[in-house]
Amino acid sequence: MKKLIVVVLCFAIPLTVLASDNGYKVTYDGGSISDTKAGTGMKLFIESNQVRLVRDKGDVITIPSAAVTEISYGQDVHRRVGAAIGLAVVSLGIGALMALTKSKKHFVGLTWVDGDKKGGFAMQCDKNDYRGVLAGLEGVTGKKAVNSDAMTVKN
Repeated sequence: MKKLIVVVLCFAIPLTVLASDNGYKVTYDGGSISDTKAGTGMKLFIESNQVRLVRDKGDVITIPSAAVTEISYGQDVHRRVGAAIGLAVVSLGIGALMALTKSKKHFVGLTWVDGDKKGGFAMQCDKNDYRGVLAGLEGVTGKKAVNSDAMTVKN
């Protein structure tokens, strides 16, 4: 009986590893994708010839790699004031220290032109995934990501 359980587990564990997907969890932040609201959670799949956004097991948009015109990257840094105020009610010292900490959100933008179809969108990536998303998009498209924080806007 023990040998049977061991054999079943030896086959079951590798199959579950192979069954996992290789996409990135992202949050749609806005852009030209119709019927999608900001804040919607999606999966980003970077494949050799296309980039796909998937929501609820269905493709939202598929963008050919050759159609991508620009990849941009930016951060939103803000202080954790709300959490500090809530914590200050319980402990003033810890709440004051919490007000000094910062939180970063990482955003990746993508624009494309595919024939007469033009579009773009921004997505928020996890702090552990944004470098992989940028490297994957740069590798597939051949475009270098632009740091939007370093760009200056002139009127």
